[in-house]
Amino acid sequence: MLSAATRAAARVALVTCTGLPDLDEDDRALIPALAARGIAAEPVAWSDPAADWSGYDLAVIRNTWDYARRRDEFVAWARAVPRLANPAGVIEWNTDKRYLRDLAAAGVPVVPTTWVEPGEEWVPPAEGEIVVKPAVSVGSIDTGRYDLSTQAGLAAALVRRLQGEGRVVMIQPYLAGVDTAGETALMCFHGELSHAIRKGAILTGPYEGTEKLYQNENISPRTPSGAERALAERVLAALPAPVGELLYARIDLLPTPDGPVVIEVELTEPSLFFGHAPGAAERFAAAVERSLL
Repeated sequence: MLSAATRAAARVALVTCTGLPDLDEDDRALIPALAARGIAAEPVAWSDPAADWSGYDLAVIRNTWDYARRRDEFVAWARAVPRLANPAGVIEWNTDKRYLRDLAAAGVPVVPTTWVEPGEEWVPPAEGEIVVKPAVSVGSIDTGRYDLSTQAGLAAALVRRLQGEGRVVMIQPYLAGVDTAGETALMCFHGELSHAIRKGAILTGPYEGTEKLYQNENISPRTPSGAERALAERVLAALPAPVGELLYARIDLLPTPDGPVVIEVELTEPSLFFGHAPGAAERFAAAVERSLL
């Protein structure tokens, strides 16, 4: 625990967005968990011009789910914050999903991905199911699932729209295992596994638009397999910062006949699903305290 003198002064900003000024329900549990360790925590929107980031001992990114259309501004903000978790360089790397190229180059199995730049022609394959999404995105916004036998035109239309907005587009095969086994997300604090959850299939068809910050998810607790834990360790070893410098990491895996593969590594603003694992918020508060030392 922090010393009495340090406890009296420790202030932490739980960084959110203007659409969630009081944090989402899950992350609100951090405020009493941190208070129990003598750490005063409060939500602050990253884009609030009145925020004095120098007044906090640590800023912890949590619900900044509006940055996708303002990534350059968000990265510049991150670089200006004196003490930020996770570090600004990691945030810049992780907020563009082209980081999957780096993981693949390091030998980490990832979902096969075709990258389509603005202005580049993309011709849909003749068959199969695919997922189309922008390389900079959160919460499955602007993301759709397409059966190419009947929906190739809709897939191409989403690709063209995203390109027209100056965005890099990702094309991935839809891995059917997510419909049965679901997706596994492993939450690690300072490189140590805290808990894991199962996420049910989210994408049911073409993207139809939403006013929400993120799509609704079907979440339940999960015990990760040995293969999933081993892959998570490989991912942590391949990241662009030592795990000791990372307050949190969420590693999202999908099942395949050849074993799990990485679909995303969330180092910026992931939901950490504290409500689905007893003691998770307290473990995170302990990790925050360690970051303050």
